[in-house]
Amino acid sequence: MPIYQSIHINDSTKTFLWKIEESFDELLEGITLTLNSQQRVDSMKSDIHQRGFLSIRHLLKHVGYTDEDLEYDEYGKPHLKDGNYISITHSNEYTAIIISSKNPVGIDIEKQRDKIVKIAHKFTPISEYKTIANHEALVSKLTIVWGAKESLYKIYGKKQLLFLHHIYIEDFQLNETKTTGEIRFDGKITKHAIHFFEFNGFTCVYAY
Repeated sequence: MPIYQSIHINDSTKTFLWKIEESFDELLEGITLTLNSQQRVDSMKSDIHQRGFLSIRHLLKHVGYTDEDLEYDEYGKPHLKDGNYISITHSNEYTAIIISSKNPVGIDIEKQRDKIVKIAHKFTPISEYKTIANHEALVSKLTIVWGAKESLYKIYGKKQLLFLHHIYIEDFQLNETKTTGEIRFDGKITKHAIHFFEFNGFTCVYAY
């Protein structure tokens, strides 16, 4: 089974990436789904979404959990029944989870696409990027910023946050691998560490 990458962040936090290369039937082997999960899989119209869902269950199995250990709250945020924190992401042929025993966590994988430049004004002050003349570098940086904000949005776990107004990402250079971010909402500010890396035309960002 292709675990693409394992990252030991610290003693309490780890993340695992999976590259989906198996068929749906192959991914069904070795895992047991709850009735609710089986119904969710059956309702998915996309084969890659079905296989992504199943690959997440294999990642859970890799770290000692079953599908039954995972539950979702009213906002759709995943939780582990033992109280550990988890976040999940899926983009095309890659899925990933991040798990921590101490801190809320968030993770996001994004395929690098040119169209992010057109929608950037919706999630970040685009005037801050005028000094980036290289289009490829601009796509790269905007994708990291989007992934960072998505990761913090997942940590907060509710629907009220606006990427443009409530989530702030400290500026960084593309040759770096980490920055910080803040959720500024309802009179409160929480600060989080953010790490990122690029691979095969994708960007992975995780926050804790």
